[in-house]
Amino acid sequence: MSSAVSFDLSSVFHTVAETLPDHEALIWRGQRLTYAQLDARIDGVAHYLTAQGLGCHTERDQLAPHESGQDHIGLYLRNGNQYLEAMVAGYRARVAPFNVNYRYVEEELLYLLTDSRAKALVYGAEFAPCVAAIRDRLPELRVLIQVADSSGNELLPGAVDYESIVSTPEPAGGMPTPSGDDLYILYTGGTTGMPKGVLWRQHDIFMSAMGGRPFGSDTSLSTYAELAEQARTNAGFRSVLMIPPLMHGAAQWAAFNMFSTGGWMVLPDDVDRLNAPAVMRLAERERVLSIPVVGDAIARPLLDEIETGNYDLSGLVTITNGGAPLSPTVRERLLAALPNLMVLDAVGASETGMQMTTMAAKGVEQKAATFTPQHDTAIISTDFAHVLAPGDGEGWLARRAYVPLGYLGDAEKSARTFPTIDGVRWSVPGDRARFLEDGQIELLGRDSVTINSGGEKIFAEEVERAVASHPAVYDVVVAGRPSERWGSEVVAIVQFAEGQSATDAQLAEACREHIAHYKLPKAFIRTDKVLRSPAGKADYRWAKELAVESLGAQA
Repeated sequence: MSSAVSFDLSSVFHTVAETLPDHEALIWRGQRLTYAQLDARIDGVAHYLTAQGLGCHTERDQLAPHESGQDHIGLYLRNGNQYLEAMVAGYRARVAPFNVNYRYVEEELLYLLTDSRAKALVYGAEFAPCVAAIRDRLPELRVLIQVADSSGNELLPGAVDYESIVSTPEPAGGMPTPSGDDLYILYTGGTTGMPKGVLWRQHDIFMSAMGGRPFGSDTSLSTYAELAEQARTNAGFRSVLMIPPLMHGAAQWAAFNMFSTGGWMVLPDDVDRLNAPAVMRLAERERVLSIPVVGDAIARPLLDEIETGNYDLSGLVTITNGGAPLSPTVRERLLAALPNLMVLDAVGASETGMQMTTMAAKGVEQKAATFTPQHDTAIISTDFAHVLAPGDGEGWLARRAYVPLGYLGDAEKSARTFPTIDGVRWSVPGDRARFLEDGQIELLGRDSVTINSGGEKIFAEEVERAVASHPAVYDVVVAGRPSERWGSEVVAIVQFAEGQSATDAQLAEACREHIAHYKLPKAFIRTDKVLRSPAGKADYRWAKELAVESLGAQA
């Protein structure tokens, strides 16, 4: 059902804040912020951005799908109320926020801020040295907003302290009126090469993944009055303990799903690492309804704590998983430890929003990697010629209706990922899947060479380039192998130049100059010859087999 109005994310939050001003929206480090308090702080930051001359300079109908007519603001932050405030403030000022991976090293950060043409950056004080190291190479970056933290780093020259702007009055010229056509920008993790900025209309992402279509329903909200009534009816009921970083799309989507139903969110005090005992104490204290995880990497430490029996988790109803597979063993242990729990697995992508889900409960059989698709999710034939019917077999997982406009600055890739088939525009980001006879979809995995480690998607060729930067390396191919802790881990298979060699530590040190720590290979396997096709392409099947065999050699 098409919506009668075009929703923008600033007005979505403001509508709920007006409806439930005194209800708690966010709890973190002793702060219990109501909707009205958050909305007032958002206003102040939005006023400041507008006063700096940032905003929208070309309307959507004057632009190609891969183009942006707005200024962009990077969010280079760990979890905290400032992340959500700055994000919504950007929407309110018609400035497009985008996520910055705080694990990036200098080379990656420079690429991202250049590719995004960032005019402004909100960053944690701990990252001030990283920003200082590259700011002279970013001529378009002119507004710096620094969020104080325990690092104690001083303000960079020309930067303003975040808390100093949260009460900024409305500028004399007034504020712009946000539009549902304004952009929601989400940078990918680099699974298809270097990270790409996915451009969504705010209305479309709201409908697709952020609460515009209530969970389990095919009917969308059609007016702000309906949104207000939805929030009023469910006020204070739904809650989430947010562990995944807000720099990931799924966490942003979960946050807005809470807000659009008048719910509330709790953030762990420790945002630098996963402190499982502290998380469980927080879940017990606040009696949260749901905890999202990203595969076994997050679920296992939590599960170890749950199995101690030291916590009253009677308020916990669901654990939701997305971004990485949850192993059957972990799922079964969760249900054994908490028999009344439901475990929800969700599938989606930066380019599709939510696509399909599966639910597990105690005593209910579940086939691995098999999901119930939403009505607008389907399988496209491998040749992109037509849409498959149930039982037709394997193809590309796809979604229609509310899909992105394209990739920022990349018309060619936009056309490939968002093709029109029989007059319908689809998003086809590259996941292989099989359409089963019963209408269920079996997910086979990303067709491109991607390693999903602890919820972080790692592009093999990027790691290969980093390893190859060591002068002793003649050839290298990167693959993933199973890991109990991370789901998959990165392995580099290295061929050295004749008469040369290097230690694992030396190879890792070379990589650190080019890629973030989480992308570093967990092992380096030596080989006399990297196997390639006659055309020079790496044989990834061979590499995968060799990587898996290396586990046996360690045993």
